[in-house]
Amino acid sequence: MNDLLLTIDNSSIDWARAQFALTAIYHWLFVPLTLGLALVMAIVETCWYRSLQRHQVDGTPVDTFWRDAAQFWQRLFGINFAMGVATGIILEFEFGTNWSNYSWFVGDIFGAPLAIEGIVAFFMESTFVAIMYFGWKKVSPGFHLASTWLTGLGATISAWWILVANAWMQHPVGCAFNPDTMRNEMVSFFDVALSPFAVGKFFHTVISSWIIGAVFVVAVSCWYLMKRREIRLAKESIKIAAIVGLIAALAAGFTGHISGQQVAQHQPMKMAAIEGLYDGGYDQGLALVPGIEVPYALSIMATNDPHGFVPGIDDILNGYTTPDGTEEPSVTEKMARGKKAIAALADYRKAKAEGASDAMLTTHLQELNENMPYFGYGYVKDKHDVVPPVWLNFWAFRVMVGLGCVFILYFLVLCILSFRIPYLSVITRRLLATIGILPETHADQHDIQGLPDWHYWLAIILVPLAYIASESGWLVAEFGRQPWTIQDMLPTWVAISDIEGFSVALTFFLFLFLFTLMLCVEINILIKQIKRGPEYSVSE
Repeated sequence: MNDLLLTIDNSSIDWARAQFALTAIYHWLFVPLTLGLALVMAIVETCWYRSLQRHQVDGTPVDTFWRDAAQFWQRLFGINFAMGVATGIILEFEFGTNWSNYSWFVGDIFGAPLAIEGIVAFFMESTFVAIMYFGWKKVSPGFHLASTWLTGLGATISAWWILVANAWMQHPVGCAFNPDTMRNEMVSFFDVALSPFAVGKFFHTVISSWIIGAVFVVAVSCWYLMKRREIRLAKESIKIAAIVGLIAALAAGFTGHISGQQVAQHQPMKMAAIEGLYDGGYDQGLALVPGIEVPYALSIMATNDPHGFVPGIDDILNGYTTPDGTEEPSVTEKMARGKKAIAALADYRKAKAEGASDAMLTTHLQELNENMPYFGYGYVKDKHDVVPPVWLNFWAFRVMVGLGCVFILYFLVLCILSFRIPYLSVITRRLLATIGILPETHADQHDIQGLPDWHYWLAIILVPLAYIASESGWLVAEFGRQPWTIQDMLPTWVAISDIEGFSVALTFFLFLFLFTLMLCVEINILIKQIKRGPEYSVSE
């Protein structure tokens, strides 16, 4: 790895990072809508199945509306699902093309969850999605309903294994370095697959995706209401999406708090960058914007204690003492110990090749093991290189949290109005009329259609805002751990493939064109399907 520093084209590092970021950002435009729509369409089909059960019990006429509604949302799901698969495959290939040293160094660990995702989850998705689309008249209603839920479950399991791999990069566990193979090897599959970091990241990410699915369903439904068509589909879909959205928005806040504590514990530099905190300490407040802060909020977010200690960027760079008395080394000291680990590894491999005694090999191994936790710092040339972009993390975090609060409020109001909750509905409408959001003439109406047309445009505008919130969360997650591909273990400039920057730049612009084209095609097809609307069948 020392030689790698001398042969890598510096421009290839930036282009490889840019290409991976481009692919990940485009991929994440499709994935959350897949996860969110999967839940909504499964709930809608469950309503259809319950209608069939009522018919069998008491002879109530079968309401085919729910089947037609399920098929409509499934069509939109399928369009988006196909696009997500295409970008996801390219994303995984880039680990081998652009990050081959990373793949070699940790492939034994990182490859396992990706392999399981492909063999189990993706196979499960592809199997049941076929039954879901082509099995309406070929399998029983119960089996078809199970296939719909299993399609969504397969997509969710797929997300689980991808997020396990990502969480391991954020907080590597269950592994040990083998100096003979020069690779990190898995020693505990369960530590990797079930690490608290992976569990927290999974729930926060998937639940956040439900918000996007709910916002999308509400937007489509509001467009129908604005056009005065598909009224029942719009009203019933809004009710389902409002419940899903409110629960998801509240749960995202809870899981986000858990993730924040994990970041504070295992990635303190990321937490300091999120807050723009240079001089840490006890009783830390959380800045809403520069100059305005909530007292004690950062300490609560990081430690669950209003008086908890949160280190700042300068504390981490220069070293500090934790509340339990542990001395955290400075980055300069970590760099020195990292160089000792690299030197000890080189000495061990040289001594073994020369047939040195077991005692000599043991000495080198002891030196390596003592300093191995700081191995990655041995490749850092300037201590300030370990500081992630503060302004980007600071504002991306606030965009994510701020929009999350907006969605909680929006779905709460939507639930009250769409379900005509006694008293609360009237009070909410009169409050909206008082502050000018709702016309006075509609203040006492209970129908969701009583809202002004601009509200329907608001619902549509919330779709890109939901994506901005989701992408902002990923910006914090990934830029916050820079410069590490694997936290404290492998910086980006060591993980890269030894390729020319020009070739990566060329494929970057090729992917930019193709992904943009795919996105435009998907949006065009979605709009056509939405304008077409559901295909209603004759009641049975």
